[in-house]
Amino acid sequence: MEERQNNATKTISMVMVVTLIGKVLGLYRDRLLAVHYSVGMEANAFFTASRIPRVFFDAVFASAIAACFIPVFSEYLEKEGKKEAFRFAGNFITVMALLTAALTLLGMAFPQALVAVFADYADPQTTALASSLTRVMFPTVLFSGIAFSLVGVLQAQDHFTAPALMSTVSNLVIILYFLLLDAKLGIYGLALAYLLGWLLQGVIQVPPLGRLCYRFRPDPNFRSEGMKKVFALMGPVMVSTWVQPINLAINSRFGSRLYEGAGVSALEYSNNLYTVIAGTFILSITNVIFPRLSRLTAGGQQNAFRDTIRQTIHSSLFFVLPMSAGLMAVARPLISFIYGGQEFGDFATGITSTALVWLSLGMTGYALQNILSRAYFAQQNGRVPLVAGAVSIVVNIVLCAALTGPFGVAGLAFSSAVSSTVYALLLLLPMERKGLGVLDRDMVLDLVKMTAAAAATGVCAWLALKGLSPLLPGGKLGELVSLGLCALAGVAVYFLLALVFGLQEAKLSVNLLKQLRKRG
Repeated sequence: MEERQNNATKTISMVMVVTLIGKVLGLYRDRLLAVHYSVGMEANAFFTASRIPRVFFDAVFASAIAACFIPVFSEYLEKEGKKEAFRFAGNFITVMALLTAALTLLGMAFPQALVAVFADYADPQTTALASSLTRVMFPTVLFSGIAFSLVGVLQAQDHFTAPALMSTVSNLVIILYFLLLDAKLGIYGLALAYLLGWLLQGVIQVPPLGRLCYRFRPDPNFRSEGMKKVFALMGPVMVSTWVQPINLAINSRFGSRLYEGAGVSALEYSNNLYTVIAGTFILSITNVIFPRLSRLTAGGQQNAFRDTIRQTIHSSLFFVLPMSAGLMAVARPLISFIYGGQEFGDFATGITSTALVWLSLGMTGYALQNILSRAYFAQQNGRVPLVAGAVSIVVNIVLCAALTGPFGVAGLAFSSAVSSTVYALLLLLPMERKGLGVLDRDMVLDLVKMTAAAAATGVCAWLALKGLSPLLPGGKLGELVSLGLCALAGVAVYFLLALVFGLQEAKLSVNLLKQLRKRG
């Protein structure tokens, strides 16, 4: 048991490091975009055009791949062996390729109608550019469908390195474009660079699949037994996985009415940074535990399933709560350090950091919804996530309509945070009623301790920032030193309080340091 936990910890750590590299490169990619295009017309049009195919893919096909394929593929592996599982994989990849190709052709044929749904720009020139860029970028849906289908085959067999490298490869292509070709080819060249990056995300999955002796054999049978199971799961699961992409699209449409369209870019930059900080940790964990939860479900190991969920949530919130508090405290200097410079001035920094502050309020909900939704999907249960997702989307729309006018981008970001929290709570409560939840007395007490320690962390980081700002030099160096010292102060306070409160993650960290010292 201990050896299995150590292997899982090593796998998660490795995936997290690889994912973090890709996310850091993604931040540098976004910085290059910010200093070249800021929150101007081309940036707003580009963000709308790039979001449309991603929303369609996330809403329609990501659910089938991430939430439906892996449980069914795991069931084939468990009950019928690798040969039949690989046959089903070929069938699934073929069907997904056909469906994404059809959607790609439709999207390229009607970009103006799609832009009208996703944005409401006052400037006709921005709308026209967004429509043109949407047509160029819609093949992203096809490339994503194939790439993520291959990822599903790998992750279901506990191979995580190549999938974790996907964003690294894609971001390197885009960074090279900015450094070498952007001055000549402009925003249309950037759209093509994004397409090339997505194409390569699928290509890098091929060598590890070959090492697993997987050979793709096309099978366009929509009515096979495996595809029937996928489609039966796909309907309710699809709605539940709409939550984040659709809420982002809703917020983006409301944002297109703010600051002459600059609300779109502010939300995109802040959300990308938020996803790097929260997503690197949370998605690394969920990508690793999801196949394990699927196998535990297929094997009928309910107690092990419950314990895995409980421990995952406990450890995740131990890290996520101080991340949320610290990010809210240092949002403005962080945005300035990463994106500021050249075209990205004080106004852009102000609205983007405001969005980041209020988005960070929903980080706990973001973590819980990702973990708990995977638990339902592993059980091939899409009904509860369907209802929870639909409710959270309605909550987001109502809050956006009510808060955008008086509070601007802060209202949009707050709406998103509340929506994530509502979604998480609606996933948690049914699980508690079934006895598969996490909220026993010890967990609730630990959550109170973590929240108190996280609040102290945020206050400490804020006070450190206020005290250091007058003492440090201006520019990037001053911002970097200030952020680093604030982070160190916050981590020290949180860790010490966690030790005082007796939280198990802090104790494990101390024991690990003692063991390393003895070995040294």
